[in-house]
Amino acid sequence: MRSPIHEMLLKRGASAIGFASVGEALDGDISHLERAISIGFRSNLKENTLRKLDKLQKKVAKFLKSKGFRYLCIPPDSDRISDTFVSRLYPLFTHKIAATCAGIGWIGRNGLLISPEYGPRLSLATVLTDAPFVVDEPIKESLCGECNLCVEHCPSKAITGQTWSRENPFPELIKTENCKDHKKNARSVDGRPNCGLCINICPYGRNDNGKKK
Repeated sequence: MRSPIHEMLLKRGASAIGFASVGEALDGDISHLERAISIGFRSNLKENTLRKLDKLQKKVAKFLKSKGFRYLCIPPDSDRISDTFVSRLYPLFTHKIAATCAGIGWIGRNGLLISPEYGPRLSLATVLTDAPFVVDEPIKESLCGECNLCVEHCPSKAITGQTWSRENPFPELIKTENCKDHKKNARSVDGRPNCGLCINICPYGRNDNGKKK
């Protein structure tokens, strides 16, 4: 069941794919969608990342529908959407949490998903479904180890240095107001406030292959 989806996503450019059991994290109207497909795409300047992830989600949805399974696509920009069902769901079950459950990576001290292959350079989307596929082993603890580079070099002192784990999934990793205030005054890129030092300084994903040096 999972093999056709995995192969299809790889052929269409997905960088990372994971399958997770998430029933314990869901309730209400979507509690029956006990599986999650986490899709990661390594951001680059040649493609529109959100558009790419949206296309990949639609391919998965079309396949699941053809097999008679129910599904719910959580868009990659759900955190920016308001007054919709998925926007109310997102704070309780983020793409990052889905990706840790699917074994793609862990949440680093910089508050970003860290993949062993791509570091903090993956953008994510999630598809919830009732399809009964075999799941991947979740990542339960941070693999940042003793590394504090993002904490030490954050220009806004927004990174608190706390550590994520599955038992403590929502620590205060980032002082968001510090980060926002700094980015307002940082040099803009395509009209958006920019910083990104916590991405660039992470030892994971620094070279072309995305592996830790």
